[in-house]
Amino acid sequence: MTPAAADAVGSDQPADAAGSGQPADESLTDLLGGWRSAVETAAPLAGFAIGWLAGGHSIPWGAGIAVLAGAIVAGWRLVERRRPIGTVLSLLVVCAGALVALRTGRAEDFFGVRVLTNAVSALAWAASILVRWPFLGLIVGTVLGQKTRWRSDRALLRAYQRASWVWVLQYVIRLAVFIPLYAAGAVLWLAAAQTILTWPLVAACLAVSWWVLRRALPADHPGIRHPRPDEPA
Repeated sequence: MTPAAADAVGSDQPADAAGSGQPADESLTDLLGGWRSAVETAAPLAGFAIGWLAGGHSIPWGAGIAVLAGAIVAGWRLVERRRPIGTVLSLLVVCAGALVALRTGRAEDFFGVRVLTNAVSALAWAASILVRWPFLGLIVGTVLGQKTRWRSDRALLRAYQRASWVWVLQYVIRLAVFIPLYAAGAVLWLAAAQTILTWPLVAACLAVSWWVLRRALPADHPGIRHPRPDEPA
């Protein structure tokens, strides 16, 4: 599972105040804690750019501050007792980027690791839809404590498949921006693009995929918190 997906699984689960039904103002952002994970993901990116500039285009400086920022974020997550999967994966991506950049001597290679993870994520999300195990359903089902019961609801499975395509598009948009910048060796533009396309794009993705998910469900469906097992997938 991708770091972003693991972050979502590791986020806090909101309580259903009514005890039944789906809260009218609930959204995927509420369920997956998108803004916090996105901001935390952006911190090492900004750290690398700041360190690289402050050190006179020094890769060791950039790598060191990026890893330090990643470690601080990881420590904060652990203090908040969030699940460690997303924490470990996110820190590994930061460390991998730092090691690759130090080894190649190319500052843009720190961001190249994220280009690769976005490409893998796009392919993985698309594959999960095609094999009828959409990642969005797996993530939300885990957060809601449903495990895979949502798959027994044909309408909900179909809705998760449709909404998951929005996430594929998110990764494709990133790649369309990141790849030319990486090929040009534009370090600061890469840092800016990967930071900007973290929270704003994630926020848009959460909002649009939530809209698609709700629109794809029949009008009489009780909502994502209440799969109907009498409709086998």
